[in-house]
Amino acid sequence: MSQSRLTELTWREVRRAGENGIALLPIGSQEQHAAHLPMGTDTLLVEAVVDRALALLDRETPAPEVVRLPALPFGHSPHHLFAAAVSLSAQTLGAVLDDVLDSLVTSGYHRIMVVNGHGGNDEIMRLAVKRLALRAEVTAAACSYWTVTDGDPGTRREAEVTPGHAGWFETSLMLAAHPGLVRTPVPARTPVEPPPLFDHPPHPGLTVERHGEWERVDGSTDDASGADPDRGSRLLDGRARGLARAIHAFDQATRSSPRTEEKI
Repeated sequence: MSQSRLTELTWREVRRAGENGIALLPIGSQEQHAAHLPMGTDTLLVEAVVDRALALLDRETPAPEVVRLPALPFGHSPHHLFAAAVSLSAQTLGAVLDDVLDSLVTSGYHRIMVVNGHGGNDEIMRLAVKRLALRAEVTAAACSYWTVTDGDPGTRREAEVTPGHAGWFETSLMLAAHPGLVRTPVPARTPVEPPPLFDHPPHPGLTVERHGEWERVDGSTDDASGADPDRGSRLLDGRARGLARAIHAFDQATRSSPRTEEKI
């Protein structure tokens, strides 16, 4: 079997899978997503992309061996506590990731991939992966699901805009993946002037945060009323194809480590 879930394996199966398999950890968040999306949107969407990606990989011969961990449902969301969130501090999330990744190494895994669904986790996740590779003989990778695309010009054009938060992008994806959880009709967002600096920096390349802006924009970055399930399905499929290609490339690049090749 090319794919399995860690939760459903015995410890001996976990050990055997670690010899050649890739451990895949999805991470998300629990935080406000305006008035029309559920708190677990980021977790639900990263799981949906991972599900579709692994289904695509399962058609390959041979398919990469992947052991999927349960999604980590909590992330770094202090900027959403003005409404509601279950947030870990950056230090705590980093420590949780350190412990989970170290546990995987101790359990026999040499290849690990983290797939993220929440913007606030991105830097913390990437630093955790870098720390892991410094202290353990392991090859680790990380990505946020919206950063991997299939290269199709149509889906790439639709994704050129920053995905934002609780706007057209996430709402379209949720209408495709979990339509029953979207509170409809989705109201039009009242224009906010000036636009928030975290989403519209005054110069390309700047990261700008200004106190109180998330509350000022009522928890969403852009108008979600034009969200569309067909568009969301295309975007989900594009991200899933991109993630499948990323996992495949990681698998191909890490089947044998330089240390192993030197011994041969």
